[in-house]
Amino acid sequence: MLDLTHASALTGAGHAGPAPHAVVIGSGFGGLAAAVRLGARGYRVTVLERLDAPGGRAYVHRIDGFSFDAGPTIITVPWLLEELWQLAGRKLEDDVDLRLLDPFYRLRFDDGTLFDVCGDPAKVRAEVARISPEDVEGYDRFMQLSRKLCRVGFEELGHVPFGALTDMARVAPALIGVQAWRSVFSIVSGYVKHPHLRIALSFHPLLIGGNPLRVSSIYGMIESLQQRWGIHWAIGGTGALVRGLVKLIETQGNAIRYGAEVSQIMTKDGRAVGVRLSTGEEIAAHIVVSNADSAWTYRHLLPPDVRRRWTDRKVERMSYSTGLFVWYFGTNRRYDDVPHHTIMLGPRYEGLLKDIFDRKVLAKDFSLYIHRPTATDPSLAPEGCDTWYALSPVPHLDADIDWAKQAEPYRQAIARYLDANLIPGFEQHVVASRVTTPQDFRDRLLSFKGAGFGMEPVLLQSAYFRPHNKSEDVENLFLVGAGTHPGAGVPGVLSSARVLDRVVPDVRVFT
Repeated sequence: MLDLTHASALTGAGHAGPAPHAVVIGSGFGGLAAAVRLGARGYRVTVLERLDAPGGRAYVHRIDGFSFDAGPTIITVPWLLEELWQLAGRKLEDDVDLRLLDPFYRLRFDDGTLFDVCGDPAKVRAEVARISPEDVEGYDRFMQLSRKLCRVGFEELGHVPFGALTDMARVAPALIGVQAWRSVFSIVSGYVKHPHLRIALSFHPLLIGGNPLRVSSIYGMIESLQQRWGIHWAIGGTGALVRGLVKLIETQGNAIRYGAEVSQIMTKDGRAVGVRLSTGEEIAAHIVVSNADSAWTYRHLLPPDVRRRWTDRKVERMSYSTGLFVWYFGTNRRYDDVPHHTIMLGPRYEGLLKDIFDRKVLAKDFSLYIHRPTATDPSLAPEGCDTWYALSPVPHLDADIDWAKQAEPYRQAIARYLDANLIPGFEQHVVASRVTTPQDFRDRLLSFKGAGFGMEPVLLQSAYFRPHNKSEDVENLFLVGAGTHPGAGVPGVLSSARVLDRVVPDVRVFT
C-alpha cells in the first residue's frame, strides 16, 4: 500500500513545510510547463523521464559536434514561455536568447515557385499578388477570418477546460459562426483560387499531424497567429528552452529523474495515488500529471477496470495523426542560400494526403519540411558546417510498412530529391547522419501507433471529444501535451499546462 503521508513529508528546498506531492510523467514541453506551474502553486514536484535527458519529442541528438533538435523547431506565441518564467520569479531573457526570424519560412513548390512568409502583412500580401493578383482580395478576406478564428480558437478557448458537454454547448455558437465543421482546405479554397495559394494557406495542420482536407477550419487561425506573435528561434536550439525550463523547476526546489520509466499509474478507490516504475519502485503522490501520449497513458499505464470512457476499444478506434520520417544530417560545408525553414511541396497535394491518411501507403513522392537552424545559429554545428533535418509526413504504424527495410531506401529517395531541387551535390559533404521513423516514435517515445502528434485534430476529436485535461476516469489524474486539449504544437502543448490552473486542486485540499 502507498503511504501518502510519506509524499508530504519529503519537502523540497523551495517549500517552508510539508507540501503535497505531484508526480509528472514525462519531460516534454507539456510536462515541464506543468511542473513549473504546479511548483508555483506550492506543490512539491517530481518529474519522471524514461530517457537520459529532458525534452521528450524535443530531445536533442548530438553527433560529432552537430546538435539536432529532434522535434519542435518553430516557436511562436512567446508570451506563453514568458509567463512560465514569471511564475518562477525570473525573466525569459535571463536564460534564453529568443530571436524573431525573417522570413518565417519559405515555401518551395514543385515547379520552382517560391513564397516567403514573414511578419509584415504588406510583404505577404505582395507575395500573394506576385503569384495571383486576382486572389489578393480573397486573401484579405481570408485573413479577416483567420483573425476571428485565432480569437475564438486560441485566445478564448485554448486555455479553457472542456470537462462536460455543456462546455461544448457554450461554445457551439462561436464554432458554428466560423463553420468549424468544414475543413481548413475547404475554407481556404472558398477565398483563393490559385492552387499554390490554396496550399500555402492550408498546409499548416501537417505541422501538427493533421490532414488539411479534414481538420477543422479552426486551424485557419495559424496565419493570424504567426503574423501577430511571430516565429522565433532560441539560440542554442529548442533544447535551450528545455534546459531553461529544467532550470526553473530546479530553482523552485523540485526535481527531474532520468532513466525513470513509469509502468503503471497506481490507483485506490478511483483515485491516482502514485506511480510504479519499471524497476518496481513505487512513488506516492497526491496528484499525477501525465505528459505521456494520452492514448498510451490510458491503454498501457492504467488497468482496464478503472477506465470507463477510455476503454481499450475506444483508444484503438480513434483516428491518429501522421507518422514522421526524419533524417538528421550534418554537412562539412555551409549552404547559405537555404533559409532557416523551407517547406518543399511535391507534385501532388490532395493525392499525397490521401495516401498518408486514408490509403496508408508509403508514396514515391513526398513533401518535406527542411530545417537548417545554422542559418540563424552557427553554434549548432562545427565551424563552417551546417546542421539539417528533413522531415516527411508518412502513415503511422497501422500501415503495412516494414521500416527496418524501408527506412534506408526512403532516406535515399529524399537525398536524391534534395540534390535535384535544393542542395546539389550535398551528399558528398554529409558527415553525420541519423534517421527516425514511426517505429522509433513507438519504441523510444511510447507514442501510440507511432503517431507523431497523438490523436488526429479533427473536430470530433477536439475539445470535449479529446482526452480531457482532468481525467474522466480517474480522480487526481491530469493530462498535458499533444494528446489532450487544446492539441499539438508548442503553443497548444504549453496551453494544455495552463488548463491545469483551472482543474488541479489547490494545495490546501491536501494539507
